[in-house]
Amino acid sequence: MLDATAYDRRALRVLIACETSGVMRRAFAARGHDVWSCDLLPAEDRSNRHRVEDARDGILEEGWDLLAVMHPPCTRLCRSGRRWMSGPGKWTEPKQLPRGRTVADLRAEFELGVELFTACWRAPIERVAIENPEMNDLAKDRMPADLPRPQMVQPFWFGEPAYKNTGFYLRGLPALEPTQMLQEPERGSDEWKAWSAIHRAPPGPNRWKIRSRTFEGVAEAAADQWGIYSTGACV
Repeated sequence: MLDATAYDRRALRVLIACETSGVMRRAFAARGHDVWSCDLLPAEDRSNRHRVEDARDGILEEGWDLLAVMHPPCTRLCRSGRRWMSGPGKWTEPKQLPRGRTVADLRAEFELGVELFTACWRAPIERVAIENPEMNDLAKDRMPADLPRPQMVQPFWFGEPAYKNTGFYLRGLPALEPTQMLQEPERGSDEWKAWSAIHRAPPGPNRWKIRSRTFEGVAEAAADQWGIYSTGACV
C-alpha cells in the first residue's frame, strides 16, 4: 500500500473532465484540493465548481496539476462496440447497424471519441488518468504511441458490491491499489445478479448514465492515492 506519510501534501489544482455526477470532484474537494469538473452537460449537484464546456476548448491549458477524465465518449472505441464499426478485417462494411443509425453516424462518433481522448492524453498536465474500457483494434490504431495498457479495476476492490470492469490509462500516476476487497458472490446467485446490475440494465434513455457513473469507493481511493503530491511520488 502507499504510505502517505512518506510524501509531502499540498493542495493540487485538479480538473475532472467529462463528469456530471460530481462524485470524483467531491472526493478530491473533501481532501482540500482546488478541483473543478467540466462537461457539455450541467452538474447534477448544481455545483458552482463545474463548467459547462468542451474540454478541448482551452480548459486543458489552464495550469492543472492533475487531470482525471472520467467518462469520455467510448461507445465506438471499446471492444464491445467493435461490431458496429466494421465487419471482418478493418473498416469493412458492418454486418449490422443499430436501429436508425448509419455508418456515417457511427464513424463520426468514433472520430469524436478519438479526438477527445487524444487531446486529453496530450494535454500539458503532468498527471493524467483517463477512464475508458479496453479499446478495440480500430481505436488502438489511432492512439498516441506512448499510450500504455490500461489498469483494469473492479468496484468490489474498493468496498462496492458491484461488477464494472473499468480501465484507467495513467501517466505520472501510480496504479490504484485496492482499499477494501470484497469476497465475490457465487456465480448465478441472487447476490451475483445484484452485483451485475450495471451490465443487466435494460435499454433506455438513462442507461448510459447508469453505466458511466463513478463508484464512490473508487473515487475515494483515487483522491487518496492520486492526491498525494511529491516531486518523486508519481514518476
